[in-house]
Amino acid sequence: MRHRGLGLIIIALMLGMLLAALDQTIVSTALPTIVGDLGGLAHLSWVVTAYILASTVSTPLWGKLGDQYGRKRLFLAAIVIFLAGSALCGLSQSMAQLIAFRGIQGLGGGGLMVLAQAIVGDVVSARDRGKYQGYFGAVFAVSSIVGPLLGGLFVDHLSWHWVFYVNLPLGAIALFVVVAVLPGDRTRTRHRIDYAGVVLLGGATSCLVLIATWGGTIYPWRDPVIVGLAVAAVAMLAGWVVSARRAREPVLPLELFRIRAFSMASIVGFVVGFGMFGALTYLPLYLQIVHGVSATLSGVYLLPMMAGMLTMSIISGQVISKTGKYRYFPIAGTAFATVGMFLLSTLTEFSSLAALGVYLLVLGVGLGMTMQVLVIVVQNAVDFKDLGVATSGATFFRSIGGSFGVATLGAVFTGRLAADVSEVLARKALPTGFDPATVQRDPTAIQRLPPDLAAEFLHVYADSVAVVFRVAAPIMLAAFVLTWFIPQQRLRQTTKAADLGEGLGATSAERSSLAEVERGLVRLADANLRKGFYARMGDLAGLEGMTPEGVWIIARLGGEDWVSAQSLAERAQVSRSQGRPYVDQLIDDGFVERSQDGDQLRLTARGQEAALRLLRGSREALSRLVADWGAHPQLEQLLDRIAPELLGALGDRPR
Repeated sequence: MRHRGLGLIIIALMLGMLLAALDQTIVSTALPTIVGDLGGLAHLSWVVTAYILASTVSTPLWGKLGDQYGRKRLFLAAIVIFLAGSALCGLSQSMAQLIAFRGIQGLGGGGLMVLAQAIVGDVVSARDRGKYQGYFGAVFAVSSIVGPLLGGLFVDHLSWHWVFYVNLPLGAIALFVVVAVLPGDRTRTRHRIDYAGVVLLGGATSCLVLIATWGGTIYPWRDPVIVGLAVAAVAMLAGWVVSARRAREPVLPLELFRIRAFSMASIVGFVVGFGMFGALTYLPLYLQIVHGVSATLSGVYLLPMMAGMLTMSIISGQVISKTGKYRYFPIAGTAFATVGMFLLSTLTEFSSLAALGVYLLVLGVGLGMTMQVLVIVVQNAVDFKDLGVATSGATFFRSIGGSFGVATLGAVFTGRLAADVSEVLARKALPTGFDPATVQRDPTAIQRLPPDLAAEFLHVYADSVAVVFRVAAPIMLAAFVLTWFIPQQRLRQTTKAADLGEGLGATSAERSSLAEVERGLVRLADANLRKGFYARMGDLAGLEGMTPEGVWIIARLGGEDWVSAQSLAERAQVSRSQGRPYVDQLIDDGFVERSQDGDQLRLTARGQEAALRLLRGSREALSRLVADWGAHPQLEQLLDRIAPELLGALGDRPR
């Protein structure tokens, strides 16, 4: 796309993705304050779960509907839904309202994430797409680190409502830019959308999360509500199996589960999501209630975990890219994460914040060594036809794991809190007029108690948070055992192009197999373009001794008639006088001729032959990168399409 508004479009897309990614983590440090204002500590987990669940389940629909009806209009709809949900969340007067509106917000957030990345492919040439993919990966990294910190800042200096209101001006800017600058996309891809599969799988997942949340806490395990949810979950899972066997494009093909690498990676990813969001949800509560730190500082104390995740994600991706070995990263990562969970399970009201930082760093290092690698494991294990759906399946299970983690650990926390409070009430006399249930609804009520009684309840909260990690630690240990069953296979070239955003994002991807290969291919090509690309291509085309600038000029003039020398200089971002020596040399060597007025250039027959050799060399270099996927007509068409772009025959700027 040659468009003056490209920079504005990219900023708008990144804003949309940033908002959606931030809202996965920004509420974590605000939750204690929200609970203190609205009450309902037992429902705290659903403020996080509702968003993740809605965004994850809706992602397949957003992706396919965008292909079918146009991504621009769907992206605009996603922004509007997200902003409406954000405004309603800020206006919420009860936890029930907030949870419902978080679901609306998550529905829009899922569309923002998947469509923003898809639109990049529509507006950016293959030549520059790898660079922009890196920018979007950085958005995920930044959001994971600054989300809890921003949430704390808004709570301390404004109010918790601004955790949601901040989305409105930023989202409005993105909405305006997309409407004004983004061109309509005319390409349409017809799909047989598996609506039944999306509804049944999403419904079954929601029922299971509700069982994990309510069972044994709000309702006894044998209560008709829990039994009814279990029956509904089983029925919907059975319906999903039938639907998946009949659907032409199932949301999650059953045959993938016959592949050991996919099954093991999906289970481990589920547990990793379980642990990460469980830690992010309940540690701010521990910090703010037990240690009395501000919401902002509670975000600061979470930074070791987020920094460990980001650092090890980058390092593991680079090592895997160079060595092709990936199997031992999830083994070591889950080992570190298990140790981190066990360390966190030892927290008391007397634990130092320095020790907490070390524990979180250990956990973050483990998660960082695991999350991104699991996507690589899955992509490397499946055939080309299943690549797209397998990638989305792997990230789907990690996201659902986050939902289950927050919900299940929330039930554990609430159950232990109720038991510990009852024990305190049996031993201690409360002040006259003080309702003991207040301590469970509003943690800030502890501050109004006498010092000796407040100390008792601080111990209760510390113990309840520690129990959360005592439950999570053996689950992470089970994941460590399962990682030993992940096989090591020869790593495909395009799979080496690790995507940081895919590794850290909590919303599942939704791309076709061809789009997944193209995504990896352009990332590899972007790296090659920075390392003497034109000099190498000239040597491959038999143009030894020709300057890279001369090779670039031949690539640009290939297949063209007369081209303005001024426009060529502008595309090279040099003056005509700077480019003239290279053109003169090509004319002397018989590759280029100049018009009589001196303002036009075109290739001679010898030059056109050289341009053709350059194009063939570019295509052959790309074909070697996708050869390990086997012969597929779609891949051949992909190479024909992007080889000229990467060479420079299409696009706006030399590299």
